[in-house]
Amino acid sequence: MSSPIRAEDVEAAAGLLHDLLDPTPLQPSARHSAATGAHVLLKREDLQPVRSYKLRGAYTLIARLSPEQRAKGVVAASAGNHAQGVAYACARLGVQARIYLPRTTPRQKRDRVAALGGEHVEVVVGGDVYDDAAASALRHARESGATVVPAFDHVDTMAGQGTVALEVVEQLGGAPDVVLVPVGGGGLLGGMATWFAAHHPATKVVGIEPSGAASMSAALEAGRPVAIGDVDPFVDGAAVREVGALTYAAVSATDAPVHSIAEGAVAVEMLALYQTEGIVTEPAGSLATAALAAIDLDELGVAPGSTVVAVVSGGNNDVSRYAEVVEKALVHQGRKHYFLVDFPQEPGALRRFLDEVLGPDDDIALFEYVKRSNRETGPALVGVELGAPEDLDPLLRRMEASPVRIERIRPSSPLFRFIQ
Repeated sequence: MSSPIRAEDVEAAAGLLHDLLDPTPLQPSARHSAATGAHVLLKREDLQPVRSYKLRGAYTLIARLSPEQRAKGVVAASAGNHAQGVAYACARLGVQARIYLPRTTPRQKRDRVAALGGEHVEVVVGGDVYDDAAASALRHARESGATVVPAFDHVDTMAGQGTVALEVVEQLGGAPDVVLVPVGGGGLLGGMATWFAAHHPATKVVGIEPSGAASMSAALEAGRPVAIGDVDPFVDGAAVREVGALTYAAVSATDAPVHSIAEGAVAVEMLALYQTEGIVTEPAGSLATAALAAIDLDELGVAPGSTVVAVVSGGNNDVSRYAEVVEKALVHQGRKHYFLVDFPQEPGALRRFLDEVLGPDDDIALFEYVKRSNRETGPALVGVELGAPEDLDPLLRRMEASPVRIERIRPSSPLFRFIQ
């Protein structure tokens, strides 16, 4: 399959953006370098004026509109970051925009869109995922004549986003061995992989997407874009049900491999970036770096001594989400577990559970009395945080030996989603 985008398109976009944006830093990661034996650098797209790479594509497309198209305005759909790019571009270029956001978009991102766009932007919130917002944007375009500014599925959008690749090579003074790129709709991967394939084919460009929204992997397997089923909204910046026809074609033409990782692994990396490097990312911003711990290094092409660039794609995280992030990280690491405990309704029952069942480093993180089912027993939902993942087996053995009836709620259980 031929690609709809050429390396020349990316280079032309770089010229257009030259006077608008300063290059984002390429920062060494001591933590990941020590863990992998490679020379790992972070491409800090979270430090853009809108805190993500999305500005590159949005500005490229809008700046190329004719005066007639600008007069009719633009419309866009976004999970948040593309919306901020469109808002910033419209404010700079004096173009009116209507922007549709899914309800899962964090409040912080909604407020930033309004602040960046000011009087040039109208924000409309509705739908559960990006694809719902996209459908609303298309309806508005048909009715109003406004130009759609796609978050990923447009040659200009991909070209602008692909300019990250040029910056990396210019900053390094040469091409890296491996580039890890987060994937939602595929615009960033399509643009970067196309440019590297044309100019530095030895560089391995790898896409990383969340397992709860692995739409590019599904497309590559099916040989065309396909809609996946339920989408996990945790990695909201990459929660796309179906990738675009153009982005699929671009990625497919370069043979760039795409891997998916668990949302819990993303949460673990978000906390590590914050606690170790002092970098605040959103979930999608941690996808690429999370892959270094979640995926076999041989599959990624990461070898000792190689030069690896991971794109930190966005930093628009709502601080109120950190409780959810910590929870997902603990569950993924095997340090937090939930149980239904049927306590006998007699004095000292809870004390015996604490003394005889819990280990010395175990802690009750949740205790919720559910209901008194009869006169003899009463069930409680108990969350236990372990000192270390290997403490689970001894805990389960003590539970098995206890006279109290205890049922473990596994993450795969339908009940688990009501806890988190």
